[in-house]
Amino acid sequence: MVIRPFSLTNKFLRKHREFPISPYKTKWHETFNQTQALQTLKRHQNENPNRLLSLLLNSFNSYDCNPTPEAYHFVLKTLIKTSQFDHIHSVLDRIEFVEKFETPEYFFAQIIGFYGFLDRIEDAIDIFWRIPKFRCVPSSYSLNSLLYVLCRRNEGLRFVPEVLIKSRDMNIRLEEASFRILITALCKIGKVGYAIEILDCMISDGYDIDARICSLILSFLCGKNKELDLAGFDVLELLQKMEKMGFCPRMGDYSKVIRILVREKRGLEALDILGQMKADGMKPDVVCYTMVLHGIVAEGEYSKADEMFDEMLVLGLVPDVYTYNAYINGLCKQNDVDGALDTILRMEELGCKPNLITYNLILRALCKNGEFGRAKELVAEMSLKGFEDYLQTYIIMLDVLLGKGEIVEACGLMEEMLDKLLCRRCSMYDEIIFGLCRRGLDCKASEMLGKMVGKNVAPGARAWDALLLSSGSELTLPEAIWSSLVNPVETLLL
Repeated sequence: MVIRPFSLTNKFLRKHREFPISPYKTKWHETFNQTQALQTLKRHQNENPNRLLSLLLNSFNSYDCNPTPEAYHFVLKTLIKTSQFDHIHSVLDRIEFVEKFETPEYFFAQIIGFYGFLDRIEDAIDIFWRIPKFRCVPSSYSLNSLLYVLCRRNEGLRFVPEVLIKSRDMNIRLEEASFRILITALCKIGKVGYAIEILDCMISDGYDIDARICSLILSFLCGKNKELDLAGFDVLELLQKMEKMGFCPRMGDYSKVIRILVREKRGLEALDILGQMKADGMKPDVVCYTMVLHGIVAEGEYSKADEMFDEMLVLGLVPDVYTYNAYINGLCKQNDVDGALDTILRMEELGCKPNLITYNLILRALCKNGEFGRAKELVAEMSLKGFEDYLQTYIIMLDVLLGKGEIVEACGLMEEMLDKLLCRRCSMYDEIIFGLCRRGLDCKASEMLGKMVGKNVAPGARAWDALLLSSGSELTLPEAIWSSLVNPVETLLL
């Protein structure tokens, strides 16, 4: 028996077997054909953009191969880009009922995001429920895409509980990103208490504490929304609870806690947090010191404020204008106006320019002390430095003058404001006219009212009531107002 070489045997089989092996049915050739079909589809997409699905099928049929997920993904992206939204359903139906490949999950994440962009929330939810029908196992990837869409708007929030319940039936486990989306949504609608409960659920499910989520909750607590539902949580208790879970606060987190405490008028507790920061090896910045300084000044702890200001200088921190304003506010509350003025001089020597708030703090203190002469000198100095004709400055002076019953002084200041046209409507004008009438200075009150009308400044109801009562007029207030609008001169002569 002659033994033939192996290569000769294979050659004989290829020639004489009943079904020879085709050299064109290998895996690499099928992949090559699919690549060529996809390239053909991309080249001809602009020829008939309204029939992309037919073009896809023809391209792959011409190469005798089956369409790939990548090809369908290209068609879906093109339909979205060209706003052919009505054709998306037909493409998805073909993938679901005709094709046999396992559809990648990123298909559905992108479609859900697209429907969310169009505010078609119910379509996004429907796609999520249909994912298993496409021979795809849904995970937290697609769930997070849907949760993000639902939590963007208030209309979608009502669907979140149902989605979470059904996703558990689909064996989808929430991940850290899922909890972060839910906590963000709860914080945005002011339900911080529920967000904290979600954080507890996250820890109980075995996840480690997420520093970003804790910082997020503190950020929303730090916001100015007064309608936050804290469910009885105190910010310090919350911080301690987070630290027990393993959260290590950073500089920004401590700064948020300090801001909350100062806003709640708990300056001494904010001072304790500042000490905790230093104990943890952190160097608080000027912003932290400034906030704590505001807090302890508000509580009347002026000696501690002096110590803190000196500590900043010793540590090499350069106070800014807001720091100086907080310190000057403390000096003014102690009636140490001279010390406040000296502080302004030191500010300017160190290159820190005082702002309007700085001068207004001292101005208010001078007026409260009855030093109106020095107050006018300060206003003149402000004008030389470019702080002139500011309504807030005049309102501060008027407020103090009216509080002390200095109606004549207030009247002169009011005339100055009218001449400078600083305000078209001010309730303090009405108070001045009312005060003049109470003192029997009806002529002066009528004169001031005439100046107001002449400057197109609208008097309020309180001013009209005072004038009508003092003049003994039988006109009602609406009649008097109507008369002043039609003929203001006659009204003033009543």
